[in-house]
Amino acid sequence: MSDRSSLQREVDAAYTVQVRAATKPKQELSALGFVTFAHYAWPLFRRQTLPFKAFLISGFTIAGLVIGADNALLTHEAERRQSEHAIRREARIDLARRGLVGTETEIAKWRAERTRKMEERANDGNPL
Repeated sequence: MSDRSSLQREVDAAYTVQVRAATKPKQELSALGFVTFAHYAWPLFRRQTLPFKAFLISGFTIAGLVIGADNALLTHEAERRQSEHAIRREARIDLARRGLVGTETEIAKWRAERTRKMEERANDGNPL
């Protein structure tokens, strides 16, 4: 597997996380609830025109969707960094036990070797 294909998979996964978070209906409902509450609780707001109220609903909804999607993406990126850091730490420790310095090249080789070993274990358990 090349680095480009794995990078593209990571980008696609991040995009999927962001789209899922943005399509949740909770932000739209909260904006609609806010406007409904303001209509009944605030007489000045009640006198506003329908297009202005629609503008407020769309503004709050878009802001909520963008902020929610961004928060989901930041959470996803933090989880990816944590898992990547754990793998790199494991690689550096294993390479140090072998007497090698954990450079980027050595870590990439270690990762490829680890992936190959995991695939061999998975294939050994499955009779063909």
